[in-house]
Amino acid sequence: MKIKFLSLGSGSSGNCYYLGTDTYGILVDAGIGIRAIKKTLKERGISLETIRAVFITHDHADHIKAVGHLGEKHHIPIYTTSSIHLGINRSYCVTEKLSTSVHILEKETPMTLEDFKIESFEVPHDGTDNVGYCIEVFGKVFSFLTDLGEITPLAAKYICRANYLVLEANYDKDMLRMGSYPAHLKHRITGKNGHLSNSATAQFLAENYSDKLRYIWLCHLSKDNNHPELAYKTVELALKDKGILAGRDVQLYTLKRSIPSDMFEL
Repeated sequence: MKIKFLSLGSGSSGNCYYLGTDTYGILVDAGIGIRAIKKTLKERGISLETIRAVFITHDHADHIKAVGHLGEKHHIPIYTTSSIHLGINRSYCVTEKLSTSVHILEKETPMTLEDFKIESFEVPHDGTDNVGYCIEVFGKVFSFLTDLGEITPLAAKYICRANYLVLEANYDKDMLRMGSYPAHLKHRITGKNGHLSNSATAQFLAENYSDKLRYIWLCHLSKDNNHPELAYKTVELALKDKGILAGRDVQLYTLKRSIPSDMFEL
């Protein structure tokens, strides 16, 4: 059985990822417009009726924009922690509040959804509550860590389980330092509850690589403080310094902010 992965959008303007089999799938986050979600899935031959659930990482607008429509209009279960659910229903960007679609997850407590085994875990960020997801399907492990200020020992555990990894590389340190953002925003981004830099992601991957890791997708790149080529090159060179070649030992990609990725069939 093939596993399909698609990024519908990745960045501060909206995040949404599809993971599926030949017949059905799930979404991780729903922070882009519902029309864009429907259009992108339709273009890839995926019916919205085949989406079994949506799993939300935290309650910032760029991760939850379409959850009300998906949950209450299309009756798709919305899974996340109770605190994140409270944050979703307090959010200005969710006009259709969740009620019948609410499903509660407990961190580090696996659940099964048909062929998917899904486990949420704490990550450090400044939402109401914040999780990553470790998802096993057909014996392959995907880990999603889209917003986190540092790689804690717990986050590291789930990264190191992955055969397929979606991991933030949000900003280049020099671009952020020299850029026009106000000091308080720079401090937020670089703080332990902010975002991961290219170099932090690169260093961790180089020091913790194992040959079970097959694909790395760098996600949530900043529009103003990063470039896809720069994020890629930073990680590529760190891996190369350890004798690990992107394209040979592991496949490395950067995900675009507002343009869907190719469909990866794995």
